[in-house]
Amino acid sequence: MKLDRGSLVLLDLDPVVGHEQRGTRPCVVISDPEVVADQRFPLLGVVPVTGTAGEGALYPSLRPGKSGLTKVSYALTDHVRSVDKRRVKRVFGRLTQLELDAVEEGLALFLGLGERLEPVAPD
Repeated sequence: MKLDRGSLVLLDLDPVVGHEQRGTRPCVVISDPEVVADQRFPLLGVVPVTGTAGEGALYPSLRPGKSGLTKVSYALTDHVRSVDKRRVKRVFGRLTQLELDAVEEGLALFLGLGERLEPVAPD
């Protein structure tokens, strides 16, 4: 199965602890496709998706359409996690580039990577 960055997949996220997203739900793949394709790396970076509206840049909205979503949903960039590829139950589709850009902005904000997005000149 080919999993590009921005693919929407169905995952079983259980078991969980505390406030982590639980259950079987759609998630956005955020891993680099070359890393995902390499069999030496069994993990996949994902951001869970919910139908409950969130406020702010950490919860970008995702529209129904080519992604496979059937209703307006929200990426939970503050719930980013690594999962084993064997958790993938189904591949739905792919986010639009604008939606993926919004997810990446949320991740940069949550992970404190804003300044690192600018190219750094070698010393």
